[in-house]
Amino acid sequence: MAIVVIGTVFVDIKGFPDDLYSPTGRNAGRVETVHGGVGRNVAEDIANVELRPVFLGTVDDTASGAEVLRKLQKHKVNTDYILTKPDGMGIWLAVFDNTGDLAGSISKRPRMDDLVPLLDEKGDEIFRDADSIVLEIDLDKEIVKRVFRYAEKYGKKVYAVVSNMTIAVQRRDFFQSIDCFVCNLQEAGILFVDDFSSMEPEELTEELYQRVLKARIPSMVVTLGSRGAVYASMDGTRGYHPPEPVKVRDTSGAGDAFCAGVAVGLTYGKTLPRAVEIGTRLAASVITISESTCPRFLPKELGLDIEVAD
Repeated sequence: MAIVVIGTVFVDIKGFPDDLYSPTGRNAGRVETVHGGVGRNVAEDIANVELRPVFLGTVDDTASGAEVLRKLQKHKVNTDYILTKPDGMGIWLAVFDNTGDLAGSISKRPRMDDLVPLLDEKGDEIFRDADSIVLEIDLDKEIVKRVFRYAEKYGKKVYAVVSNMTIAVQRRDFFQSIDCFVCNLQEAGILFVDDFSSMEPEELTEELYQRVLKARIPSMVVTLGSRGAVYASMDGTRGYHPPEPVKVRDTSGAGDAFCAGVAVGLTYGKTLPRAVEIGTRLAASVITISESTCPRFLPKELGLDIEVAD
């Protein structure tokens, strides 16, 4: 039994200025290359809570792709369903300002259409015994359709995260089947065609509750960066969770760790408020380091009564 994660693998190229960042100037600093991708990050974050997720995705047929596989296997992620193929990984080029916030980025998405025949052939064995499913909702529509088909067939809950919200809104017909959708404030604005940036967390909490009721999204969590997160579900549960006070080094990967924490909490019996608390803890641990995933935690540190797998 394990959480099944379906998503992308990226190579993240990240630049950090030594001093005040100038968008139009030449900025001296450092450049780091790390493994990324929303799905890959979420899978590794779950593994770093000493769980053993199954990851479905693609990697390049290059030394870089082989290194991604080695690292995932080292973290005890099940990589049996990762396909190796040309152009199987994306590239994310990002520049951060001197406070650690993202200043600008460009991404090249991977080709993942080969996952469709894999799901057709092995979907039953992948999803039959899954504890839950975490899905990048902006993947190819045929992939998304098959994932929800198996989720319905085997009664599995689906927790969704997003990489590109502009693509995700084209999957809006699936949102009523998502047990919990996690996104940031800007992405929520794209989904609901509105601007929530001027709202205080308390006001946004009530607004989000009304939005999920009207859109019939079972539950939703919106991260607010340095202001924490708000959450709401159709059953009336709603609230605000403040951030943990930590020194920010690099914010990339924080949203993925947050999603991993929420999914882990909901999968293993926690309420939505408690799951958001776990997500906040994992996100806070990521922004203090330059890696895109959280450091290791024992489940009991997060209040999870789960035995550590071998």
